[in-house]
Amino acid sequence: MTGRSKVLMWTGIGLCVAGAAGLVVGGVLDVDATDPWASVAGGAAGLVGLALTIYALFSGASGAPHASVTASGARSVAAGGSIGAVATGDGVQAVAPPTTVPDSAPPSGGRPVTASAERSVAAGGDIGSVSTGDA
Repeated sequence: MTGRSKVLMWTGIGLCVAGAAGLVVGGVLDVDATDPWASVAGGAAGLVGLALTIYALFSGASGAPHASVTASGARSVAAGGSIGAVATGDGVQAVAPPTTVPDSAPPSGGRPVTASAERSVAAGGDIGSVSTGDA
C-alpha cells in the first residue's frame, strides 16, 4: 500500500468515526434535532467517499508498484500482467486464447509473480492459453 493510499484510507476511516460520534451525541441529546443533521452528514459523507474513490481509481493505476517477476525454472514463464498464449514444450505452438486478453492488465498489486518449477507459468493478470507438454 502506498503512502497516498494510506492517507486516503485513514481519511475515510476518520470521516466514518466522526460521523458516527456526531450521530451518537446528537441522538443522546435530542433525537428530533439529529434527523436533519444526519441527512446532511450522510449526503456529505457519500460525496466525499465518491470523490476519494474516483481519485484513488484514476490516480492509483499509474502509480501502482510493479510486482517482482521471476522465472527461474527450466522453460518457465512469469509475467507481471496478462499472458495471451504460452508454449514451453518441444514441437508445440502457442494456440490463440479462446477470448481476447486485455492489452493492459491491471498490476498484480505488488505481489510477487514467480514461476520456479520446470515449465511453470505464472501471471499477475489473466492467462489465455498455456501448453507445457511436448508434442
